[in-house]
Amino acid sequence: MTATAKRRALAAATESDPRWAAVLARDAGADGRFCYSVQSTGVYCRPSCAARQARPENVRFHDSCADAERAGFRPCRRCKPDQPPLAQQHAQKVVAACRLIDSADTLPDLATLAAAVGLSRYYFHRLFKLHTGLTPKAYAAARRAERVRNGLQQHDTVTAAIFDAGFNANSRFYAQADAVLGMTPGDYRAGGARTVIRFAIGQCTLGAILVAQSERGVCAISLGDDAEPLLHELQDRFPRAELIGGDADFERLVATVVGFVEAPALGLDLPLDVRGTAFQQRVWQALREIPPGETASYRDIARRIGAPQAVRAVAGACAANVLAVAIPCHRVVRTDGSLSGYRWGVARKQALLAREAKP
Repeated sequence: MTATAKRRALAAATESDPRWAAVLARDAGADGRFCYSVQSTGVYCRPSCAARQARPENVRFHDSCADAERAGFRPCRRCKPDQPPLAQQHAQKVVAACRLIDSADTLPDLATLAAAVGLSRYYFHRLFKLHTGLTPKAYAAARRAERVRNGLQQHDTVTAAIFDAGFNANSRFYAQADAVLGMTPGDYRAGGARTVIRFAIGQCTLGAILVAQSERGVCAISLGDDAEPLLHELQDRFPRAELIGGDADFERLVATVVGFVEAPALGLDLPLDVRGTAFQQRVWQALREIPPGETASYRDIARRIGAPQAVRAVAGACAANVLAVAIPCHRVVRTDGSLSGYRWGVARKQALLAREAKP
């Protein structure tokens, strides 16, 4: 066989291997599944390596880095195939930053966090938001709120819980207490005692509907087949609150909600008592921006809030929504357009979408 024929045979063998397509596409999803070596340079690379494309007759495929090194090749200095995949390295850096935030008495500034994980400030901020759906500041605020809630149940005094959570002054905490707890710290420690919640149950074409309102605003909108399970759910959510049946004015509020269910294009302007995490808030705001008659996928919502990798977290935020219709999670569907789960039943989700699709 001549040298030319041999080169052609080697090139043909490479090009017929399905792994070659991943190399040509620089497919990061193939990283870790195999690596390839280049005879002319003596190095081996991960499939996503950005180095100049090798000639196919010089390429050999290996199941692992160890196999490539046993064959006499050294790791590429550019893509570093002997280290974890880039996405995994990034995730590890974000986890390290989260651990640093969790253990710090006060939030480290952005430059300190970025330096701790070996990244520039801009790149670290973008990477953190990509992986968590939150900025470092929002993550720290959510974690501090969690420490406050836990601390109020463990410490003898509110002040001890406040300082243990990282607030350096009572005034700073109390300025945020309403958003953090949804009620006063004392009431929170007492399991929601002294919180008055008015509620009413009505009927719509989708079944029973319950609307409940605290002093801050609407705290629950629920749909179901029967009224009694909806009331039990409300009691379980607020076990020590004082539940009061609504008066005539409150009944009109329920009528407003029912009217929105029957004619969504009218819109709903209610003071929503939304007590979610910072990420959930962003997801729920994105849901409210989906016009009636239109739908979006979980991936669409993740992209809209600037967290394209957080599709599962978006689905979790939709599942955590307790304000049916007001926060229209029924307008979120799978990527292929099919209906996914719905807190109040897929049949109701389908009915709402069909109703909204009508001109």
